[in-house]
Amino acid sequence: MERDLENANPTILNASQLPSRTRNGTVARNGPDSKCDSIVYPKHAWPYGSSSSSDEDEDCAEEPMDQQDIYDLISTISDPEHPHTLGQLSVVRLPDIHLTPSTTGLLTVLIELTPTINHCSLATVIGLAVRCRLEQTLPPNYRVDVRMKDGSHAQDDQVNKQLGDKERVAAALENDTLQRMVDKMLETCV
Repeated sequence: MERDLENANPTILNASQLPSRTRNGTVARNGPDSKCDSIVYPKHAWPYGSSSSSDEDEDCAEEPMDQQDIYDLISTISDPEHPHTLGQLSVVRLPDIHLTPSTTGLLTVLIELTPTINHCSLATVIGLAVRCRLEQTLPPNYRVDVRMKDGSHAQDDQVNKQLGDKERVAAALENDTLQRMVDKMLETCV
């Protein structure tokens, strides 16, 4: 039995229309032979048993994440209703990702989601998946705030209240059905 879709005809972006960082001189390797590239070709020098100078240590310092890095992490999350990613459906957009540093060293990441329709019943689940993805992948000094963009959802204040409440998020993730749905959505993440 085929289920009825809330938005049976969403606007879908091609891969060439999605924001990406252009990298000069490097070509991403794909396929089974590239799964160990991070080990074979590490970004940083081996830290043990080497006598490196302070200049080399500065070269190895990690760059802080920017909006494009955050977009790359969450744009590949699959939509629970359509066989497309949140980036392809423009649920996640680069201009709606905001990074705010604080004086205490914490960085707040604000993600404003735009559902494909203003009465989307899965908006909370999508926000939950985005929150889970970022909390699993970002360093501990990042704080995540996922919200519906103002006016993009008929009940954006209620959805934002649910997504902003840590206890509600934790309770939702204890629900096996919701947890399986979120896990399914995150399967497409690289």
